[in-house]
Formats: sequence, C-alpha cells, structure tokens
Amino acid sequence: MQEIKTNIQAVHQRIKAACKIAGRDEKDVQLLLATKTVPPEKIRIAIEAGETLIGENKVQELRDKYDALKDLRIERHFIGHLQTNKIKDVLKYVSCIQSLDRVSIAQELDKRLQSEGRSLDVFIQVNTSYEESKFGVKPEDVEAFMKTLQSFDTLHIKGLMTIGLLDVEVEKMRPSLRLLKTIRARLGMDELLLSMGMSQDLELAITEGSNIVRVGTSIFGNRFSGKEIWNENENIS
Repeated sequence: MQEIKTNIQAVHQRIKAACKIAGRDEKDVQLLLATKTVPPEKIRIAIEAGETLIGENKVQELRDKYDALKDLRIERHFIGHLQTNKIKDVLKYVSCIQSLDRVSIAQELDKRLQSEGRSLDVFIQVNTSYEESKFGVKPEDVEAFMKTLQSFDTLHIKGLMTIGLLDVEVEKMRPSLRLLKTIRARLGMDELLLSMGMSQDLELAITEGSNIVRVGTSIFGNRFSGKEIWNENENIS
C-alpha cells in the first residue's frame, strides 16, 4: 500500500522537524513501528520501505506473525505488559523488552536466560504520569529497582520507557515526559536511552529527549474502533 509508505515518510518528516527545533541530531531518534493488531502484510510493506524495528504488545501476535515475516531482517521489541507465564514464549522472538517493571518478572527472565545461556536488553517502564490505570515503576522507586536489576547478569539495562500523560493540551503532557529525562539525570546514567512518544506526542517527546518514538496509528491508521488514537501501544491494567 502506497499509503503506508507515504505515512512513514510523513512521520520521518515530523521527527526531522522536531529534532531541528530541539537542536538535536535526527540520527539520535529511532522510529519503532507499533504493530499491535497490524497484519503481517502491512508490516512487510513498512519493512520493505526501510524500517527495521517493530514493537508488539501481545505475545500471541509475536508468535502468529513470526513465520510470515521471518525472511525479513527485523528487530523485535516487546512493549506490552508481560505476564510470567508468557516469558518463555516472548524470549523466542524479541531482542529487547521495553516494559520491565517488576522484580518477579526480572527473576523469571534471569532464570530462563541463564538456562538458555544468553542475555537480553531491557528498558525499565516508569509510570511518570502516576495514573493508576498504567503499569510501570513509580518514579521515586526507579533507583532501587535499577539496583535490583543490576544484580542480574543476564539483563542489560538499555534505557527507560514511559507512556506519559496523553491529553489534548501539550503543556499538560510535557511534565510526565520531562520527568523521565530528570530520572535519568538523577541516576547519573546519561547512556540510558529514553523510549517515549507516540503518534500524538512524538514531537513533544523528542523535545524532551526521546531516543525512540513508538508510532502505529500515524503509519497504519486507527485500528481501534471507539478508542482514541493514542492507545496504539499503551499497556494499561
């Protein structure tokens, strides 16, 4: 579909423009395709157009789409809420989990990874908007959680992830995005990547330091009947 290719170009233009305004190098911001509910044939169009990174919310979707896309050079991240009984399956398909927010999950990941003789990149998900409906470590608990994760040799902490507050008013959204950058500064770990920003707020997220924007709706269209477009890759309770 030409529409998907056109949409990808438009999103990259948005990223480029936001980086220019923020005085940042465009190469410092990576586009992740949020492919929740997107069929393999549409994902293939995006990958063949030059994209290399996708993020899935559901382990079942990872499994169902894998065979259809296994001939493509593609990096897969898991961006949804991970359940303990799905760890074995998710590890078959992804190189990174962006939604780690519980010690129990870290323990199970470490146990499984040790048995497989491998390691895994992870992002700590932080609930920077303090919304009860969202998963994620509380901002004030990130440092302690980080120290716990550092005891697991199989887990490589690559960054911090947040969904942030989503609202029609930009200035209401900004604090929850800025907080993620503030947390990184408090940790004294400038090398950590920040994964934040979606179709609605990617420009704001880039201004506040995002390195990975997770975009689905602006590329593949609205797949969620009756829901706002910003729910494209949100993992809520």
